[in-house]
Amino acid sequence: MYHSPDAYVRVRGAREHNLAGVDVDIPRDALVAFTGVSGSGKSSLAFGTIYAEAQRRYFESVAPYARRLIHQVGAPAVGEITGLPPAVSLEQRRSSPNARSSVGTVTTLSNSLRMLFSRAGRYPEGAQRLDSDAFSPNTAAGACPSCHGLGRVHETTEELLVPDRELSIRQGAIAAWPGAWQGKNLRDVLDALGYDVDRPWRELDAKDREWILFTDEQPVVTVHPVRDADRIQRPYQGTYMSARRHVMRTFSDSKSAALRAKAERFLTSAPCPVCGGGRLRPEALAVTFGGRTIADLASLPLTDLSLLLSGTAADAAETARVLTADLVARIATVTELGLGYLSLDRATPTLSNGELQRLRLATQLRSGLFGVVYVLDEPSAGLHPADTEALLVVLDRLKAAGNSVFVVEHHLDVVRHADWLVDVGPRAGVHGGRVLHSGPPSGLADVEASATRRFLFDRAAPPARPVRSPAGWLRTGPLTRHNLRDVDVAFPVGVLTAVTGVSGSGKSTLVGALTAEVSGVGRLVTVDQRPIGRTPRSNLATYTGLFDVVRRLFTETEEARARGYKAGRFSFNVAGGRCETCQGEGFVSVELLFLPSTYAPCPDCRGARYNPETLQVRLRGLTIAEVLDLTVESAAAFFEDTPAAARSLRTLLDVGLGYLRLGQPATELSGGEAQRIKLASELQRPHRSATLYVLDEPTTGLHPADVEVLMRQLHGLVDAGHSVVLVEHDMDVVATADWVVDLGPGGGDEGGRVVAAGPPAEVARAADGRTAPYLARALGLGDVR
Repeated sequence: MYHSPDAYVRVRGAREHNLAGVDVDIPRDALVAFTGVSGSGKSSLAFGTIYAEAQRRYFESVAPYARRLIHQVGAPAVGEITGLPPAVSLEQRRSSPNARSSVGTVTTLSNSLRMLFSRAGRYPEGAQRLDSDAFSPNTAAGACPSCHGLGRVHETTEELLVPDRELSIRQGAIAAWPGAWQGKNLRDVLDALGYDVDRPWRELDAKDREWILFTDEQPVVTVHPVRDADRIQRPYQGTYMSARRHVMRTFSDSKSAALRAKAERFLTSAPCPVCGGGRLRPEALAVTFGGRTIADLASLPLTDLSLLLSGTAADAAETARVLTADLVARIATVTELGLGYLSLDRATPTLSNGELQRLRLATQLRSGLFGVVYVLDEPSAGLHPADTEALLVVLDRLKAAGNSVFVVEHHLDVVRHADWLVDVGPRAGVHGGRVLHSGPPSGLADVEASATRRFLFDRAAPPARPVRSPAGWLRTGPLTRHNLRDVDVAFPVGVLTAVTGVSGSGKSTLVGALTAEVSGVGRLVTVDQRPIGRTPRSNLATYTGLFDVVRRLFTETEEARARGYKAGRFSFNVAGGRCETCQGEGFVSVELLFLPSTYAPCPDCRGARYNPETLQVRLRGLTIAEVLDLTVESAAAFFEDTPAAARSLRTLLDVGLGYLRLGQPATELSGGEAQRIKLASELQRPHRSATLYVLDEPTTGLHPADVEVLMRQLHGLVDAGHSVVLVEHDMDVVATADWVVDLGPGGGDEGGRVVAAGPPAEVARAADGRTAPYLARALGLGDVR
């Protein structure tokens, strides 16, 4: 007798991260939402367990020799998973920034456009037909030899490098040079080379000025430093580097965003004079389709590109009709997701994580796969409520094609739309890791322990709060950048301002204009969701500075004094006190040749990270390893009589991070957790002057319960006399703001202007804005019209 296969993915004994031996059954061929507060374990279940197991099974089917060439993760900590189809993951992650990666390369639309020009383009008379590679700026065959396919050239001028000609070199005339010892070294090298570093810059010979700023020579000379009274400085061999060379090298090679940003201030960027910004060789730019070059078409918004291609296809030859029809169909999946304002040549580093994920989602829609599990990480991230409606249509299409769609999600409209809900909690970290509900969303109404239940079912208008009055204004503009054209905006001081608008309307560009150079801005702090560190050696304690306090306390113990231990002894990052077998990592990699490499606790320190001698020193009965294993909650009680530690821990508790361990690696933290750690680090500092806090979508990745905690802190900052400006899509958050700046009305060329500005209730009545109806609903003024 034929038995139909099991219609569920059945997970038994999941123990990944904080999951407490979870058993759960999840239906296939359904839209399933995984919910729970930040750190509850929902991503550990969806990605760390279900997707990781599907990936492991796929790797097992690959030939052993080929398997060695693939980066593999170890098997997830789970007893058994049955009924699991192949899986595709779409996470909120980006690779390292790359100016050559673009919307066209991510979606593979560029490949189709290049094929169109190669096979159906109009060539100059007598010109040889080109392969599609010749139309790519990322290949040797296509890239402009002058700008190497980047389209722009960077240069600098004497005016930029030396803003004040009255200063001497010793006084810092060359503003582009580094500070501290490195800058002093360059001045000393110039002095040793015979240049007068004490004359005003304007009085130096023009040839000397030219050589000092622009030479490519790097002479080496013996430098005899001026002796300080308190130390001996010996002669050394110093190498000279011109100001231009230093700026160009820093801009192209530095891993520090701050150093690159400083270098960029001394550079001008202009279209390449050879290709005119087209990025390609002349022979490729001589080929046209519909009277335009491939560079022209790549710079159009996708909606305009689709219209143009559709218009030219009617009179084209058969080859062109087939290629344009395919290209138009591929573009349609991208525009369905609200991304029609993007152009193919838009660089991916300028996209938000949400935009990147939706581009990948559009690519999957065209792939035609069925019978797979799509595991998505907050597909609604960075989406305006109007765009979320389009997203739901796309998720339904993926499901209708015969797939299972599992989404880790906080957006309540997506959660309500789901067929099945897996709620994890009740709280975060050690207080979470349990499945509270697995079933239709309506069933969560009976689960008292769920933090999600209140927001899903007990919806009520926010309590009335008096709107604060501005203490002044910060005026930016006229600003012309990306799609902003001569935009003037006044931001109020001493209140909380929300900047709203659909994706691509210009919000991040506008907020980016709030720099320290704007008149009236004193101290400026930007808080984003980027990781606090990229390796397991960076953790909560090291980032907040708490680890310095802890190590000092250990050095003050009697045992440490008797042994002569200094603070470095209690660091797992330097030799001395750490376990040398694992180099202070706490674990070692075990190579299994044809199987994935796996990690095991270090056989010597058993995960403690320190050597036995260091672990013999105890602070109130605990070793340094045991202190790092404390949660913030436990540590707050342990260090309550140590003011320096107590202040850091109290601010971490205030932003809802009491469940994290002090030594928890940065690589295990979510974007929301990283952002709140940064906010806590800022809150623990004594504030002497009014500060402007700028946050770009601070609620991304946060459960509504976590959003409440975050907003309590941000409103507390405003009450303390500071100003807060945040880019935001969560209308419940916007409803609590004092002032709203709404951009739009659409994205790309249809946006870039201020649609409305004023208190939330006023913006909710704006006729033109797409934000107004959703904000009105959040304020309890009526439903979406």
